[in-house]
Amino acid sequence: MKTLHSTLRRLARLAFISTLATGLSTGTAFADNDNDKDDHKYGSLNKRWVQDLREGKIKLEGDHAAVETLILARNIPIPYTYIATLMRTPNAFGQGPACIVCHSSTDPRTSYRGMDLSTCKGIKTGVTEEPGYPVFIPGQPAGKSILGRRLRNNRMPLGVSFNVSPDNAAYTAVKEWIAAGAKNDDNFKRHVLPLFKKDGAFVPDTPACTTCHMSNQEPPSFHELDLSTHAGIMLGADSVAKGVANATKVVVPGKPYESSIFQHLVEDRMPPGISPTEDRSHPNTMILLRWIEQGALCD
Repeated sequence: MKTLHSTLRRLARLAFISTLATGLSTGTAFADNDNDKDDHKYGSLNKRWVQDLREGKIKLEGDHAAVETLILARNIPIPYTYIATLMRTPNAFGQGPACIVCHSSTDPRTSYRGMDLSTCKGIKTGVTEEPGYPVFIPGQPAGKSILGRRLRNNRMPLGVSFNVSPDNAAYTAVKEWIAAGAKNDDNFKRHVLPLFKKDGAFVPDTPACTTCHMSNQEPPSFHELDLSTHAGIMLGADSVAKGVANATKVVVPGKPYESSIFQHLVEDRMPPGISPTEDRSHPNTMILLRWIEQGALCD
């Protein structure tokens, strides 16, 4: 009986998400493409879905996979009306208040950063508090945008509370080292590298960075990131998985705010206080990022 109930729940979720996928599509967005024989052969989006299901091309395991398969993989146009709903809904991106509770106007006296997430124009405008800046570029990859980072990247060391100030000597030392060119000089050896090796260097009662990032092999080092040497830091992450030439750089010399090592030290994941165990690739987060990549259309 328990297995039956579990199966029924899964079927109900799939039915809901299938309905969502159909609701997100428009009549003109997926007209037959003469350059795509399969699309032309099967016609409607729903017929293609059924055919892919029959041919075993679709495997669904949980809600996240359903969103990936039904919406993201087929690049369903995401309407702004759905994005607006997300901004007004508690727990939309993980446990926490709705985005517009904190970001509801361009007035920095009443809205954090003067960011208005209650309108499409406000979302695209981004931060208005000086110095103002957009939090993403419509039509561009969104995962590394400011908005993408703040929804997906956990602050380091893992589990640091959002109310811990990043305004102290340790953070400043890393920022100034990167700003000065991230050199393997005496300053780095004496004042920066020891921070990554010391417990509680950035926040009391937290482990040293090298507890989790000590070599370019995973396991044991998360993301194959080695923070124990200058060479390891400059090599970056995932150098084995991606190859040395394609490793993800965590330091951009001269640009601390574009360096992910500094971003992870000072940027809090939203909603504020969200647990680092929450899914960083929440289905709604991925839908929001896809909306951005589709041009962040307001219509």
